Amino acid sequence: MAGKNLQGKVAVVGGGEKNLGGLISRTFAGAGAKVVVHYHGSESEAEQTVADVQQAGGQAVAVQGDLTNVADVRRLFDTAVDTYGGVDIAVNTTGMVLRKPILETTEDEYDRMFGINAKAGFFFIQEAGRRLNDGGKIISLGTSLLAAFTDGYATYAGGKAPLEHFTRAAAKEFADRGISVNTVAPGPMDTPFFYPQETPERAEFHASQALGNQLTHIEDIVPVILFLSTEGWWFTGQTLFPNGGYTTR
Repeated sequence: MAGKNLQGKVAVVGGGEKNLGGLISRTFAGAGAKVVVHYHGSESEAEQTVADVQQAGGQAVAVQGDLTNVADVRRLFDTAVDTYGGVDIAVNTTGMVLRKPILETTEDEYDRMFGINAKAGFFFIQEAGRRLNDGGKIISLGTSLLAAFTDGYATYAGGKAPLEHFTRAAAKEFADRGISVNTVAPGPMDTPFFYPQETPERAEFHASQALGNQLTHIEDIVPVILFLSTEGWWFTGQTLFPNGGYTTR
């Protein structure tokens, strides 16, 4: 596609083995990037994504790690630099969803939700800021619940909310090196992460709140991330809501 050439670029994709992250990894590779595919537990899916990239003539490597562990975040970027000589794009799609009333939420659940959604997000941005080449791009995955008024998702939306503030601060702090920093906040996505949290009736309701009466598809989000990684460099410090008009009152 015109303007979507990533030839010679290196991309680190947090959670890059499956679902949205897997499609981002394959799309980036198809546009010419060398891709470092991070995964936490799904080794077979990471290996399949790497194999898909290689069979299409691209270059990719898989790296296992727990991004709530700062040493693992650093090792992820170390691998990118050691393998490909640098990093130009860092996209973090990792996260954890929980739908549970505030009064029923345990301390352990709170800690886990803020660990993966906020702590991992912060240190991914931090390490990307240290390691990216000048003119690089940092993109985090948020949620349209940041702009919603709903029940049950206090720890999920609350854990993702700091990404907006991390993004704005990093956009200012990294600006002198030409690094743009943004958050992409989709509506409820038609992936295996969504359905365990919802009843069929609520899933239907969420779909009804968006354009075309459908949930967000991963194919709707990848072009936004690709745009921010290429000619969308002028966007920085922003939270973009590609959600089909999704709203929950």
